[in-house]
Amino acid sequence: MGRLFGTDGVRGVANADLTAELALGLSVAAAHVLAEAGTFEGHRPTAVVGRDPRASGEFLEAAVVAGLASAGVDVRRVGVLPTPAVAYLTGALGADLGVMLSASHNAMPDNGVKFFARGGHKLADELEHRIEAVYEQHRTGEPWARPTGAGVGRVTDYDAGFDQYIAHLIGVLPNRLDGIKVVLDEAHGAASRVSPEAFARAGAEIVTIGADPDGLNINDGCGSTHLEMLQAAVVEHGADLGIAHDGDADRCLAVDAEGREVDGDQILAVLALAMREAGQLRKNTVVGTVMSNLGFKLAMEREGIELVQTAVGDRYVLESMKAEGYALGGEQSGHVIVLDHATTGDGTLTGLMLAARVAATGRTLADLAGVMSRLPQILVNVPDVDKSRVTTSAELATAVADAERELGATGRVLLRPSGTEPLVRVMVEAADIEQAKAVAGRLADVVKSALG
Repeated sequence: MGRLFGTDGVRGVANADLTAELALGLSVAAAHVLAEAGTFEGHRPTAVVGRDPRASGEFLEAAVVAGLASAGVDVRRVGVLPTPAVAYLTGALGADLGVMLSASHNAMPDNGVKFFARGGHKLADELEHRIEAVYEQHRTGEPWARPTGAGVGRVTDYDAGFDQYIAHLIGVLPNRLDGIKVVLDEAHGAASRVSPEAFARAGAEIVTIGADPDGLNINDGCGSTHLEMLQAAVVEHGADLGIAHDGDADRCLAVDAEGREVDGDQILAVLALAMREAGQLRKNTVVGTVMSNLGFKLAMEREGIELVQTAVGDRYVLESMKAEGYALGGEQSGHVIVLDHATTGDGTLTGLMLAARVAATGRTLADLAGVMSRLPQILVNVPDVDKSRVTTSAELATAVADAERELGATGRVLLRPSGTEPLVRVMVEAADIEQAKAVAGRLADVVKSALG
């Protein structure tokens, strides 16, 4: 059996790769594995289950709830809420397990199952591996041990989660948003009710787009993967800024008053300075990835803030933050983690904190984001090569060294094997975009000849 769990749960085309049977079986397996690990010891286990508005989430939620209840777990259904809300409620309600049904920024036909451990934290890798093994063991014939009578799980709807999560968001804001106008693009996703309500309660004047989910339109031409609608709306309405979420609202990208994109690196730069000023930037450090823009690194150096860079993926950012006690980290994609207030990336929280900084300083978002200059970044994918030889090819090493000498201190080269495909990603940054394109093209040619 191939790996079911990827870097962000189990994901695939709903009712093709991710079936009701798989969702049910994984839920039962998760209950058994957590029971074996002692998570349920001494009490009746509970789980929080939420979803984004995809049509397939309706039957997958039913399957997950059935699986958990059949394994003796009491279930609180919180309905359509963002991934970070489900993580928060898992912790706030003292649940043993959280389950979110979403495929995040993926197109509507996809869906996914993501598990949270007690406290709302991502399940440890070893538990995911064990869930896979137990699922496969029982899928091929070994019957489950099933409770009967009063031992089966009970299922209730927990409608208070909506207000509880919003109260949490408002409660951690450093200041209100009175006097600023914000356009919100909800990607027809999980934050379509939550985010507008939170911004309005915080005092902002809001204009909302992409907030009419019908089960089929999630991420369709809107949200953080399609900023064009938001950029036009911010200019049209004369707003101070725009905020875009993805389907499950664990990401946030922004748009300034002129309609220009403000990406995750720029948001991190703005929040890092705000948190340092408030004495909240522990160890004077922010965590990014190796794909963080060089302009972000140079800006943090200039401001006297340390930057720790991890492998690509918010899970690696989070691991570094938890291991070293850092307070802020994230990715260019808008996955921003404020660890004192969230156990995962929280797009609504990030947007609120960014807007709060605009309101508190009286400065424009463009001015605040101007703390860093985003250097042109060219990414070329080179397919059908032996990616395992990236670090051992002498010809490639020489070419990279030559490119680095040419670019100097204001440029950067990164060669990264794809985790899932037989290709190598060539990334080049430089102050001049034409130079970046030329260097990236030359390196891509060397990758083809050296590793082809």
